[in-house]
Amino acid sequence: MTPSPLALPFPELPQIAGVTLRVARARYKTWDRCDLTLVTLDPGTAVGGVLTQSRCPSPEVEWCRKALVLGEARALVVNAGNSNAFTGGRGRAAVEAIAARVAGHTGCRPSDVFVASTGVIGVPLPIDKAEAGLDAAVEAAPCGWREAAEAIMTTDTFAKGVSATAVVDGRTITIAGIIKGSGMIAPDMATMLGFLFTDAAVEPAFLQRALTAANALSFSCITVDGDTSTSDTVLAFATGAAGNAPLADDDSAGADAFRAALADVCRQLAMLVVRDGEGATKLIEVTVEGAESDRSAHRIAMSIANSPLVKTAIAGEDANWGRVVMAVGKAGEPAERDQLAIRFGTTQVARDGLAVDGYDEAPVAAHLKGREVEIGVELGLGEGRATVWTCDLTHGYISINADYRS
Repeated sequence: MTPSPLALPFPELPQIAGVTLRVARARYKTWDRCDLTLVTLDPGTAVGGVLTQSRCPSPEVEWCRKALVLGEARALVVNAGNSNAFTGGRGRAAVEAIAARVAGHTGCRPSDVFVASTGVIGVPLPIDKAEAGLDAAVEAAPCGWREAAEAIMTTDTFAKGVSATAVVDGRTITIAGIIKGSGMIAPDMATMLGFLFTDAAVEPAFLQRALTAANALSFSCITVDGDTSTSDTVLAFATGAAGNAPLADDDSAGADAFRAALADVCRQLAMLVVRDGEGATKLIEVTVEGAESDRSAHRIAMSIANSPLVKTAIAGEDANWGRVVMAVGKAGEPAERDQLAIRFGTTQVARDGLAVDGYDEAPVAAHLKGREVEIGVELGLGEGRATVWTCDLTHGYISINADYRS
């Protein structure tokens, strides 16, 4: 598959002590590639997670939601090519079989095994293929981050990974993360499969709070097509191998540094998903300021980012700012027409409810020819602010999704 024109090269990610990666071929689809990832984690690993708010979640999501209450993890299994969603009792049986199989190999409880699957909805995950794939993964040699990132892909055109470091309690800790996502991206928490690993010692409750906060400014601020998946899962694992005093709350030594590093990794991973939006040719940043609240600003920004008319205008490099006005007006949030201002890049195109006097479209047209486009809206009502990211809507999106199951 040809990489997205917005693709970034996969970086060199450091190893995380206490984390072992393996991949195998379960052959969930007729492709010649690894599609099962097994991550084993040292005893004492803490876990936090955010999961889809879809009312039709996969059995994997339900399993992870229950397991997160315990706050401990020893393994992660990711299946690509089959989401196992909307599969009734057979789907639940597949998740239970996977957890039991891994628990048998590692000597842990099934509840310590986290499972995520991605792909076609409505097709039960074949237990025989999953178990054979797991057995192969257990026997396989450990692999690197890139191999794991590639194994969790579906319609992605490039592997995605990010890392960061921070000083916590006088020790340098590392965070590394991989993610998959390209379509069915509109967050109702975290729209894709993303997995973060750190050697920091972190109490589960604090890890959960830090991830939830990071998610609110990253994964929940991206959209490709307005559709929320049944399987969306982001999990963070902390092995404690760095040896710092465990982070328990915001008063712990290095808590702010850890939060900042985690937020940075989440934001970079989220941006990679948008860069790989199905059929995307342009990355779009939408910033709304002057709203009555941050929540209101976020809703307006997402209304703009999810508008097919705005997204197709950007794809066609058409400076049709009237479509932005439309998207602000339909958001259902407070807005005063005669106080509204809009910019593309650094060029103000409208102010006080009408086009700027003497508006020259040439610099806007030049801005829209680039790979990265900025849209700014000022409402003039308050201090609320939000930034979200999306991509343009092209014929490529239709081509990918018109025959997705083939």
